[in-house]
Amino acid sequence: MNGWRQRGTTTVEFAFIGATALIVLFAAIEVGRALFVVNALNESTRRGARMAAVCPLNDPAIAEVALFNTPGGGSASPVIGGLTAANVLVEYLGANGDPTGTFNNIRFVRVRIVDFQHQMLIPFASYIFTAPPSATTLPRESLGIPRDGTVQAC
Repeated sequence: MNGWRQRGTTTVEFAFIGATALIVLFAAIEVGRALFVVNALNESTRRGARMAAVCPLNDPAIAEVALFNTPGGGSASPVIGGLTAANVLVEYLGANGDPTGTFNNIRFVRVRIVDFQHQMLIPFASYIFTAPPSATTLPRESLGIPRDGTVQAC
């Protein structure tokens, strides 16, 4: 008679262990995806700063390229879900690193990703975190105006 009482025990134990194993597996995959997103955000700032150094001030192409699009390619990233032009902040800095709006005083450009939130897709544990700050600062170059003085679009 003891065999009848223990009949479904293995199935119940497997359900608990199997569910726990799947949650741990999905959590590991999501941590890898989160690391990819953080690295892609760093690459995004690098791309944007490179464009900001050679494009006219506040050109919309800067944010579009930072989002992994081509100039004119839209304001949403095809690589990072939820990343939009609203998350891309372009700053023009003077020699001491303070923001400046005067063309002749600009010595550096900085592109930052701000207020980006990433959602982890772990079963039974939905978690949204704000991405750590990422920024790239580069020395200015032409800022869209070559030596002949004509403004060039990006």
